[in-house]
Amino acid sequence: MQRILFACLLPGLLAVSAWADDDKFRALLKETFKDQKPADVRRELLWPGGAPGAKGDSDHDRPTIDLYLPEPSRATGAAVVILPGGGYGSLALGHEGQQVGEFFRSRGVAGFVVRYRLGTHGYRHPTMMHDAQRAVRYVRHRAGELGLSPDRIGLMGFSAGGHLASTVGTHFDAGDSSAADPIDRVSCRPDFLILAYPVISLTAPFTHKGSIKNLLGDNPDPALLHDLSNDQQVTKQTPPTFLFHTDLDVPVPAENSIAFYSALRKAGVPAELHIFRVGVHGVGLGTHEPLLKPWPELLIQWMGGLGVLTRTEK
Repeated sequence: MQRILFACLLPGLLAVSAWADDDKFRALLKETFKDQKPADVRRELLWPGGAPGAKGDSDHDRPTIDLYLPEPSRATGAAVVILPGGGYGSLALGHEGQQVGEFFRSRGVAGFVVRYRLGTHGYRHPTMMHDAQRAVRYVRHRAGELGLSPDRIGLMGFSAGGHLASTVGTHFDAGDSSAADPIDRVSCRPDFLILAYPVISLTAPFTHKGSIKNLLGDNPDPALLHDLSNDQQVTKQTPPTFLFHTDLDVPVPAENSIAFYSALRKAGVPAELHIFRVGVHGVGLGTHEPLLKPWPELLIQWMGGLGVLTRTEK
């Protein structure tokens, strides 16, 4: 019964039968939907005066950002905005949010976990994109206050959150210089992208149909499906990208990452792709699968190679 509930609540994590160890499965289930930030992590509204297009004033109508700030002695000045997955219908805030924020904080990188609005609460594109763009603008606008470098702000997404991250990475703007809100005057282009088992194409046979339904509804416009097939939107201005996937991923096959990586290569954008032989969809940082534990370290090495982990002298 627990396994059926898990599959229903989190579209995409459909290969749960691969979890032979029930203790591991229960631990992952507990982590996935837990929305319990540590006491030293601040949660702030992305729009304190109310989000544009909000359908109400409940928590799910008010997108937020959680600040995982490293100790000043360890801070590198780099930041990563984190978008948990969940098929645009739920948010895997535990292993694709809070654990990731803690991971980056332990490495001297400020982590910012975003709770964006969802299709299950009546929202559709471009609301999710606007929430994610706002998160990047928000962090960049506050970079000086938070001890960050405004040109070392990355965007990371898992599964459907990876689709959202790749959407922002291919649909960004420099900000509106005439906007009344100073945050809206700031660019929403990430300086680098990190995509973990992302949904990329909305038109290819390997797409994730549940994400499409929650993002665009039952009868999406074909032109919009093409516009949000982000492998088709890569240009030389797309940020450098790190991609992680697993060969056993059934709900979101590795062809998604391969398509985006191929487009990046064609455009001359620096990119790195790792496809691991083991691991089902939704593995997060791979803490429950020993053979996947190297992937976060590979990410840190890649970030170091980009120069984003160079400490900023205060």
